Amino acid sequence: MDVLSKILIPLIDPIHALPYLKLAAALLPPDGKILALRVVEIPEEESLSVGAEKAPIYRASLEELNFQFPDGRVELKTLVRVSRQLREGIAETAREEACDLLVLPWKGYSTSEERFFGGTIDRLLEEPPCNIIVVRTADLSGCKRILLPVRGGPYAAFSLEMGSRLALSLEAEVTVLHCEQRFPTPGFGNRAYQSFLRRLQFHPHIKRLTTLQGDPKAAIIQEAKAHDMVIIGAGFKPEPHDYFLGPIVEHVALKTDKPLVVVKTPSISVSEFDGKGVEESSLSLSERVDKWFAENTFHRREFDGLQKLVELKERQGLTISLGLPALNEAETVGHIIRALKEKLFEEVPLLDEIVLIDSGSTDDTVRIARDLGIPVYAHQEILPQYGSYHGKGEALWKSLYVLEGDIIVWIDTDIKNIHPGFVYGLLGPLLKEPEIQYVKGFYRRPLKLEGTTFAEGGGRVTELTVRPFLNLFFPGLSGIIQPLAGEYGGRREALERVPFFTGYGVETGLLIDLFTEFGLRAIAQVDLEERIHRNQSLAALSQMSFAIIQVFVQRLEERNRIGFLEEVNRSMKLIKHRRKTYALEVKEILDHERPPMVSIPEYQAKQQKASSAQNTVLP
Repeated sequence: MDVLSKILIPLIDPIHALPYLKLAAALLPPDGKILALRVVEIPEEESLSVGAEKAPIYRASLEELNFQFPDGRVELKTLVRVSRQLREGIAETAREEACDLLVLPWKGYSTSEERFFGGTIDRLLEEPPCNIIVVRTADLSGCKRILLPVRGGPYAAFSLEMGSRLALSLEAEVTVLHCEQRFPTPGFGNRAYQSFLRRLQFHPHIKRLTTLQGDPKAAIIQEAKAHDMVIIGAGFKPEPHDYFLGPIVEHVALKTDKPLVVVKTPSISVSEFDGKGVEESSLSLSERVDKWFAENTFHRREFDGLQKLVELKERQGLTISLGLPALNEAETVGHIIRALKEKLFEEVPLLDEIVLIDSGSTDDTVRIARDLGIPVYAHQEILPQYGSYHGKGEALWKSLYVLEGDIIVWIDTDIKNIHPGFVYGLLGPLLKEPEIQYVKGFYRRPLKLEGTTFAEGGGRVTELTVRPFLNLFFPGLSGIIQPLAGEYGGRREALERVPFFTGYGVETGLLIDLFTEFGLRAIAQVDLEERIHRNQSLAALSQMSFAIIQVFVQRLEERNRIGFLEEVNRSMKLIKHRRKTYALEVKEILDHERPPMVSIPEYQAKQQKASSAQNTVLP
């Protein structure tokens, strides 16, 4: 049999999904994967980004399937996608996920006079994105006899494969009913049927082979009475276009209420005969960003089920590290460590290690962390042969060397309203979606000025510098709500492949470089609700903006977008207020760029040693 390892099932109502999940599981080998899909349809007059409102609700409804369908043989993955039309969303997902089979649940009737199965299914059958079966199903537990009518047409071989797989899983037997055609369609005659017959020897569950002549409709219905399921290939009649299913399929579907499977493959489709190709996505860049925003924006509450996250982690054989960069954070670091250690390390083993990366604190930051049992590294002492720079980015880059996890999360240590969701919210998308490589947090940031707190207003550099620059020069990243957020995480295999700026530019550089390396689909963002921390002065924010703009200029020059990097000034004149006048103070503000950690020989040796040790332990 051909490899069949990934099946996509689009669902309108997950409540009735169980029979289709069971049928898909019966078709799959052990370790196969079922993708359960819900599509959020967005009208043409609205932005695709509004799908972000329904996407979490749809994801939650699909999560219930894990409780309905506890089949350990196969993996169940849930997907929510946003599209203008249901059909487009299904076809696009089937292609993106490289699915081997698309299972289309059919309720048994259509409200459309022009369409037999309905507009969505009929159009998908006209232009299949992959192998397709349309299924009208019920409880399969009593299904012991399967009827397989064939003519030797283009879908007979795949119909045979479907019947044989189901028979094997259900301990059933298959009857092949050969319907000879008095006037065969050109190309589908005796030669094709002889090829089909040769395949039968490889399918031991085929118990009967019956041949009939003439109109097969009545014969199929009569045989169906003694069987529990009918599997039939879709008709192949390029002319007239409206009857591409063929009269036999429609007759069988209407005249029997048995579980029915209609099969079609993309190898020979109507489009090859009428000049119409498969419709390609024509979304503009702006629409692609809107679509990403709706599909890859999450809320931390979606991942409140911590035990589920632990199960996902263990199933994938992953380890997780939390790195805490710190510089004089004695006021908040103890509370942060206690809250996260108790909930995510002791109560629920989601984290495998918590490590403080200190940048030369002169207060009690280091002592507090050590008293709480947390390993502490001074970033200046990590890989000392490469020197040391000031800045958070330097601490993050060097932390890649000491942290052990397959997934690494960093959060700032000045958060006053810490909640475990700041960490598990970032981990959720990484554990649930293997294609996601990097996750950014976002939140409301109250602004406190002269004793007055404003509900919004934090993130001034984000709104006045970074997001305008992203929209201008990297519009694919224009949907990132808070590109400078200090809470983010990613897969080691991604983070080790990109450079790190040592100072204020680290978040901007990581975002641009990971986007360039892996694409937008590999990035997600999570609503962490609200973050309360100390707000920096306007002068400090001005210096931050200056450093970040340099990062943009450097990346643009490297991509031949602009060519004046050598002329960029690396020093900034700061305005200093004196008692009665002003003065200028010159300060050099320059982020150094550390190379990808994977290029460091010491790191390579350490990773190879860890890999060898793991292989020695594994059976």
